[in-house]
Amino acid sequence: MTDLLASTRAELLRLRRWPAYWIVLGTWILLNLTFAYLFNYLAYSTGSSTRMSNGLPREQLLQQMLPSAVPEVFTQGMAMFGGALMLVLGALAVGSGYGWGSWKTALTQGPSRVHVIGAVVLGLALTVVALVLVAFVVDTGVATLIASTQGQSLALPSVGRVALGIGSGTAILGMWTLAGALIGAIARGPALAVGLGLVWVLVVENLLRGVAAIFSPIRAITDHLPGTAAGSLAGSLRTVTGPATPGVLNILSRGESLLVLALYVIAFVTGTIWLIRRRDMI
Repeated sequence: MTDLLASTRAELLRLRRWPAYWIVLGTWILLNLTFAYLFNYLAYSTGSSTRMSNGLPREQLLQQMLPSAVPEVFTQGMAMFGGALMLVLGALAVGSGYGWGSWKTALTQGPSRVHVIGAVVLGLALTVVALVLVAFVVDTGVATLIASTQGQSLALPSVGRVALGIGSGTAILGMWTLAGALIGAIARGPALAVGLGLVWVLVVENLLRGVAAIFSPIRAITDHLPGTAAGSLAGSLRTVTGPATPGVLNILSRGESLLVLALYVIAFVTGTIWLIRRRDMI
């Protein structure tokens, strides 16, 4: 346990001093604010909501920018766009160790391979939790500002709703981050891992779901893909009707989505640890 804690502290130090780490996290916060609030506020203030915000009526659009709606709103972009960015982070965190030779150094210094690899997984997990909490606080601050300027209620969501939103966001981003870590271990490098991961998140799953619509025998598979589970969990938080954000689905129930995501997390962590532990790094 001591070795694991020491390795985790070292991994967190490495991540904090890595520019790519802050670029990815900052990019997600910026995109989250842009698509969840900036564009919607512009649509609301200019009266062009039917063209810029999935056709939501103007008053309903305003309700989505209030503090009470934060748990629903801040998870909507995580299923696809936020997930894609966090997959990139996971792929870079693991894959870069092969190109830099840091895996070879770390795995021959003393701590067991399981502790070293486990520290990377824990470091990424703590990053996801911190990112979700920061995004929630930032979104709540922006929503409060919008509500105060528009003379709307400043009521915060219930504790249960807050916990559900933060837990759902952590599950979604955590699953994609660990998926990236596994792809980075498989590809033994960051570039190929990032490319493969983005193609899967943004293209392959959508194509497979399209095929399933006309060839139902594969629906049992497509209904339990990582993106489907993530999108369904985000969709379970929606309280409005109308077109959803890309990647947000309603295929699985909340309980089914959480179960599928948990199974993927276990599989990705186990696969990453097993693969790096069994490989010869020399």
